[in-house]
Amino acid sequence: MKKIHVLLSGGSGSRLWPLSRKSKTKQYIPLFEGMSLFEKAIYLNQYVCDEGLVVVNKTSYHNTVETIDSCKISNYDCIVEAKSKNTAAAIAFAAMNVNYDDLLLVTPSDHIIENIELYKNAVNLAFEIASQGYLVTFGIQPSRPEIGYGYIQSNGNDVIAFHEKPNIEKAEAYLESGNFYWNSGIFAFKAGVYLDELKKYRNDIYNACLKVYEASNTEYLDENLSDLIPSESIDYAVMEKSDKLKVVPGYFGWSDLGSFESLFDYFKTKSAYVSRSNLVIASDHVELHGLENVMIIQNKGALLVMPLTMSQDVKKIYERLLKEGNGIIE
Repeated sequence: MKKIHVLLSGGSGSRLWPLSRKSKTKQYIPLFEGMSLFEKAIYLNQYVCDEGLVVVNKTSYHNTVETIDSCKISNYDCIVEAKSKNTAAAIAFAAMNVNYDDLLLVTPSDHIIENIELYKNAVNLAFEIASQGYLVTFGIQPSRPEIGYGYIQSNGNDVIAFHEKPNIEKAEAYLESGNFYWNSGIFAFKAGVYLDELKKYRNDIYNACLKVYEASNTEYLDENLSDLIPSESIDYAVMEKSDKLKVVPGYFGWSDLGSFESLFDYFKTKSAYVSRSNLVIASDHVELHGLENVMIIQNKGALLVMPLTMSQDVKKIYERLLKEGNGIIE
């Protein structure tokens, strides 16, 4: 029984444009003490897993291989999706690539995790529970009434319910109750148990993935058959339906860095890229005077200036540029 790190490296990074581009999404940008989030994820999980599998889309494959080579890591392989079909399918391909009893630790490649010892403790507990045939999700101890995350309601290690992103009133009630955790998107389970549950609850996704896997004889998955895979997250496809769920609380530092506002919150603790109450990431010198709570992001011929509190609207800008066919997002 091996412990295998499954690193999911898809997504467009649309909420962090123009820093993140189609050709180089946020997890490959070396903003974090000279390292990228992808590198940090690999180094972190070397402490808890025997080897790794990266499930990546075609656009990011070059960045992935280049980063793995630069890390001088030899125990990570790649599975290249022809079409991105969300996390249920991506994890299925990883599970089909290993033995039934192998333990998988599934993590995103674009989150930040701090405090290695607390992380190791949580992962070891998750593996212990997963080895008994459970699907384990990691819940992060909330530090504030956050409306940007989904929540897991629990009783000890038992999952009571999943909750969508709440309004501020609900988020405050969740924080006060003490038994609600942020849904981190990190999971642990036996490969075969996950496939059994996927087959049970979303047989259409399971069968479509199996056909693609069996038709592929390289790390590149078959493109034509991939069109037929339903796109669904692991949460909706399996986790919210299964009766084999457990949750492990995570007390380590964690953020999905899903917006410039969350980047600001992270970097202000590191005294980097922050000027008073403003976030400044630019290749040229920038002077600010009389401005507060503003972000100035410059990258590859694009300049974005807007209030930090409106950082979720960056996705709308990205989608408009995409619709217009503007190459500035590439």
